[in-house]
Amino acid sequence: MQYRNEASVPAAPAVALALAGVGKRYQGATAETAALDDVSFSIARGEFVSVIGPSGCGKSTLFNIIGGLIEEYDGAVLLDGARIAGPHQQIAMVFQEESTFPWRTTLENVAFGLEIRGVPRAERERRATATLELVGLRGFADRHPGELSGGMRQRTALARALCAEPEILLMDEPFAALDEQTRLLLGEKLLEIWERLRQTTLLITHSIAEAVQLSDRVVVLSYRPGRIKQIVEIDLPRPRTADVLAGERFAHLVAQIWNDLRAEAARGMAKEELV
Repeated sequence: MQYRNEASVPAAPAVALALAGVGKRYQGATAETAALDDVSFSIARGEFVSVIGPSGCGKSTLFNIIGGLIEEYDGAVLLDGARIAGPHQQIAMVFQEESTFPWRTTLENVAFGLEIRGVPRAERERRATATLELVGLRGFADRHPGELSGGMRQRTALARALCAEPEILLMDEPFAALDEQTRLLLGEKLLEIWERLRQTTLLITHSIAEAVQLSDRVVVLSYRPGRIKQIVEIDLPRPRTADVLAGERFAHLVAQIWNDLRAEAARGMAKEELV
């Protein structure tokens, strides 16, 4: 009888971030609204996970809870197995809204997080320059945000987050305000960066194609209160070339997630029409 060599079995990736029974309710003037209910999933170190759901499902609330901007909620957020509360320096956030400082140059914007941590100027400029190279903006280090396109400003925000070398990169629809062509190109750039860094990433998005293009797994939320309806494994090969994204498997995964979302989106629209 032959026995399997235990040493040859690859170890499972360590869990970097875990959500355990996360829920959130808001008290209004006349009634209470449940935004999230019992959301539990984990992200392995180096994994790229997207969260998608219909409008009103609590995606942004989830982003704010994980990022520490909402501190009162049910359940727990754990980083490397330890419960965290409030903003954490190992979780860097990239927002949908414009977040660069107009009075700072691109280099100064990217180095800002290191500056407030007290990193010496020469070191933070070295790291910021290297990160600008990573996102393809080194030639714009001395420009101000008003001299940059929307896509370049979002790359600046991404570089600022990455420059701090966080354990978790947390993004809330960072390309939503951009035109479709720019959005697709920035998705490709983000994939290229992820392939190089293997940065643990959680993306909140409303774009099914974007989620499938970028992710290892996609967490599908129901309409409010947001609950996990399904977690879809994205078994597309990496790198995600144009041929991969034009293939039948990509289209099948997009259709599968849309089928999961369609009933939830319709339920949400029906409830809103009754208000």
